[in-house]
Amino acid sequence: MIPSMDPEKMQKMLKKLGMKMDNIPANQVVIKTDSGDITIDEPQVIKTTMKGQVVFQVSGSVKQKTSTDEDVKLVMEQTGIDDKERIKELLQQNNGDVAKTIMQLKE
Repeated sequence: MIPSMDPEKMQKMLKKLGMKMDNIPANQVVIKTDSGDITIDEPQVIKTTMKGQVVFQVSGSVKQKTSTDEDVKLVMEQTGIDDKERIKELLQQNNGDVAKTIMQLKE
């Protein structure tokens, strides 16, 4: 936003342009990827709608957890389990914590 502009005037101007901006109160945003999760704690999330298109803008403290092939191999060696997909899934659920994953699989 423009610092010197009144927020009410800004909203009216955006409305004339067919835009709507909403602040989304969020505690955390998680983006799931094939290589791991990207977690954004205490994010500022702004939802912008313009001509039917919705855009989310997210900013905050980013943490990225990925599991490497080495992590998967170590878990396989320690547990005797050969199911790579299951191990990758558990590693993601455990935020890459190899020891916790091994303990779960040994139960």
